Amino acid sequence: MPLWTIHHTPGIFTDEEKRRLASHIADHYEKVGLPRFYVVTLFHETRPEEFYVGGEPTPLGVRIAIDHIARRSPDRESRRRNAQWIKGMLQPYLERHAGLHWEFHVDETSEDLWMINGIAPPPAGSDAEKLWAENNVASRY
Repeated sequence: MPLWTIHHTPGIFTDEEKRRLASHIADHYEKVGLPRFYVVTLFHETRPEEFYVGGEPTPLGVRIAIDHIARRSPDRESRRRNAQWIKGMLQPYLERHAGLHWEFHVDETSEDLWMINGIAPPPAGSDAEKLWAENNVASRY
């Protein structure tokens, strides 16, 4: 389950840009075999006087925390590729804002600590997971 939590100051994203970015994020994970419903993207608009970097309010800022639970990167090179993919996807939305402070990080968590609708997801790549992806819904297996 990728969970993208995007904190941003006002005016960074339009509603349409939020929709497009969330869809683009889900598209990527679907291409690597995850069910689309695994992907959750949350946008949190934060006033500049509540967004601090280095102890100072930030007029233009974006901070993204990404939790990967369904899959983990097997090695350093995979992690670097993921970071470059994330950077490349975000840049078109962010580079147009002069003076913007933006950053992201990715945490990788054990899938043993994750459930959807009270069901532990099926093993990665299993027939049950493929069925979840095909139906785009969690079901008993």
